[in-house]
Amino acid sequence: MRLKDQVAIITGAGAGIGKAVALRYAAEGAQVLLAEIDSQRGSDTAREIHSAKGEAFFVRTDVAEEADVQALVKTAIVRYGRIDILVNNAAVLMHGKDTRLHELSSAVWDRTLAVNLRGYWLCAKYVIPYMLNQGHGCIINLASPTGLRGYKGLTAYSVSKGGVAALTRAMAADYTRENIRVNAIVPGSMDTPLNAPILADRKVRKRLTDMAPCGRLGTGEDVAGLAVFLASRDADYCAGGFYTADGGLMAI
Repeated sequence: MRLKDQVAIITGAGAGIGKAVALRYAAEGAQVLLAEIDSQRGSDTAREIHSAKGEAFFVRTDVAEEADVQALVKTAIVRYGRIDILVNNAAVLMHGKDTRLHELSSAVWDRTLAVNLRGYWLCAKYVIPYMLNQGHGCIINLASPTGLRGYKGLTAYSVSKGGVAALTRAMAADYTRENIRVNAIVPGSMDTPLNAPILADRKVRKRLTDMAPCGRLGTGEDVAGLAVFLASRDADYCAGGFYTADGGLMAI
């Protein structure tokens, strides 16, 4: 088991990429703190891990709320004594509301940035002191092609993910010497609940499928293996990197 006895916090662990990573980490021997705003989804993920004889604990968390994040981290320390891995994954994509800049409402802008960027910052802010104290740690941020290239009609989401890219670089610059590795995973077009509203349109689904050289949409399982590698000792020399799991999307 590549993550045996490691303690991992995974945000947005109730569905999609977060759930897939949580299931894989538990299968690889990690003790997993499941941070999820949807209580039903979070509890379901915990039950699935337990049924497979893994170790997991669900904590309802809105990563945009500082008190929630503090409680999450405290729970990890009280229950497991340390935190080895943080996977910043929780995100919102406000379909039908995120749009061109001059048409974008303040509410959509604020909520998107609060979850997708502030949430990553808050989780790292409260986890890093424990990683510094124990002398090691691994943080994986889920980035996006929208934060690296221009995409029409996704202003708030694109800006939030561009911020994630900058945050990843800044964290890597600051903490790598102290044995805290920070990297980003860049998924492509994913067939997950986050994207379900737009993928319900068959034309959009076909267009996004055709865009990827591999000819299909991605799933959470396509990301989970990479997340295991980056959290393992095999990735000890990987810091500040951006690792794609996009079916070749960024290559063209």
